[in-house]
Amino acid sequence: MFSGTQFPIGRLLILGAAFTITTACAPADTEPRDVTGVSSATDLTPSAARLGPEVSKGLASLRNATARFHNVDAAIAAGYADPSGLPCVSSPLGTMGVHVVNRSLMDQAVTPDQPELLLYLPKANGGFKLVAVEYLVPVLVQNNATGNVDAWTAPGLWGDGYTRITQPPSVFGETFVGPMPGHDPGMPWHYEKHVWVWDTNPNGMFSQWNPSISCPS
Repeated sequence: MFSGTQFPIGRLLILGAAFTITTACAPADTEPRDVTGVSSATDLTPSAARLGPEVSKGLASLRNATARFHNVDAAIAAGYADPSGLPCVSSPLGTMGVHVVNRSLMDQAVTPDQPELLLYLPKANGGFKLVAVEYLVPVLVQNNATGNVDAWTAPGLWGDGYTRITQPPSVFGETFVGPMPGHDPGMPWHYEKHVWVWDTNPNGMFSQWNPSISCPS
């Protein structure tokens, strides 16, 4: 759960451990916690290979940096939330999976090898498959009267009395989606970008929804 507390510009620490999005809940995590069928960290998907050498190199680096998180315990040890019991997010457009956030990475910086969130797909045996990462940058706005800068957590868009500080970020040459309101009370407005580095997405590596996977019923 995100808090409406004042956030410093230099290091925006989100106080929630994970996003609480109202969807069908994922099953609790049971042994084994390691994911089966892990691809090589250097084996880029065909869609990545078509993006050009620099982007492909960056994506390969991202895969190398996140390969250890196929083991859920390694992700938890690195500061990401435990996916056990968290909801698996899906819609008619496709599936995202279970979102786990590392709140220590939640700030205004975009570091390609340190995504703020990992996306897991629950498995029938109770384990999890790492399918994607998500970058998320909260929107900071400045109160024109007081000069205070804070993350915007109100349901509606800020008015004329505020100035948006955060501009649309980008990663791998892709501009983030947003700004969009929080998905849960207290979650700030934000920009986000999904990258499907561990599962093929027919809609594209940087699409939000993946129609080729689904949450377990």
